Amino acid sequence: MKKKPKLKWSKRLTNLGYWLVLAFLGTIAIFLVASTLNLPNGYKLYTVQSGSMQPAIAIGSLVVSQPATEYKVGEVITFKNAAVPVTHRIQEIKDSVYTTKGDANDSADTEPVRQEQILGKVVLSLPYLGYPVAFAKTQTGFLLLIIIPATIIVYSEILNIKNEIKKIRRQRRKKQSHETD
Repeated sequence: MKKKPKLKWSKRLTNLGYWLVLAFLGTIAIFLVASTLNLPNGYKLYTVQSGSMQPAIAIGSLVVSQPATEYKVGEVITFKNAAVPVTHRIQEIKDSVYTTKGDANDSADTEPVRQEQILGKVVLSLPYLGYPVAFAKTQTGFLLLIIIPATIIVYSEILNIKNEIKKIRRQRRKKQSHETD
């Protein structure tokens, strides 16, 4: 029985790098898909675009929000403000109208938030993961982070299949030549 040849360190590092990049891109792809879909139990992912909630939530964080039946003062919520979702803390509630404020802001938001504007309560914040997800949502980012790596992976797998087919054919020929001898 033949022993497998040991891989050189450079080959091992290349393989490790390949799998790390693949894992990173796979994670970004999962978060990208999750941010565009309605997840079970109403969970939704949003990218924090400003520093108004620092230090609690950093710029570029990915926040996970879930709708709740009621919201309390001190909770961090994500709500619709014009076309952009905003994540701020509830400062005051009066007659189902919420006054919100970013932790880093000096004053409360000028526009009150109504119940129907609230997208959910923040249940999880993942620092810095919002940057690659937001980039992947752009045309250039989608091309660089999703399409090109996927094409490279498919191409490399096609080469692996081709090499395996060649190997099987060589083994068959070798076996046939031994049988005819």
